[in-house]
Amino acid sequence: MRGARVANFHLFNRCGTPLATGRSLFSPYARCLSSDTPGFDEPKANRAGHSLPSPGKALSTVKKETSVVDYALTNMDRLLAWARNGSMWPLTFALACCGIEMMHLSMPRYDQDRLGIIFRASPRQADVMIVAGTVTNKMAPAVRQCYDQMPDPKWVISMGTCANGGGYYHYSYSVVRGVDRILPVDIYVPGCPPTAEALMYGLLQLQKKIRKTKVTRMWYRK
Repeated sequence: MRGARVANFHLFNRCGTPLATGRSLFSPYARCLSSDTPGFDEPKANRAGHSLPSPGKALSTVKKETSVVDYALTNMDRLLAWARNGSMWPLTFALACCGIEMMHLSMPRYDQDRLGIIFRASPRQADVMIVAGTVTNKMAPAVRQCYDQMPDPKWVISMGTCANGGGYYHYSYSVVRGVDRILPVDIYVPGCPPTAEALMYGLLQLQKKIRKTKVTRMWYRK
């Protein structure tokens, strides 16, 4: 019994050692198994045709700029992403009861203006479309037309079960079964209707996505 406790203590010490600075290819637990498990072959850096580094080498998560042009473009991406991240202007497109919660978000209790989120009534001044509610077949062309009038880059948030997949009216002859059939959706906010906190969380998730957007990449969603 005492020997088992000592073995468990040594195993905990070997597997519970803190990671080194940076990301390591193998966790301490994996290194422990690799050293104790017979026949486990760790990848070697000098193996022919193998691109993985040695297990103890830290991996870099940021691509280093190799030229002045890459450095300038990277800084431009960060600058524009910072500007867009702090000034999202959604287009008011409330189609059903979800629009009440969207209005609730702009009230003083949540005060979305403090995050730079200001509703606009014109698609030419907006860069985010929040589709809140049921999209009918007769309304679908108008939704698409407003999306086409928005300048690039632009993003779409689908708010509510009806906008996500039709909701209670999924089998109705007059309802579009998901706004993603006519628009490229970036963020889905579930709920019937979703609360203002859920929509706020969706907007925060969209801000994370905007921070990863590259201006040097061709805008492909038309």
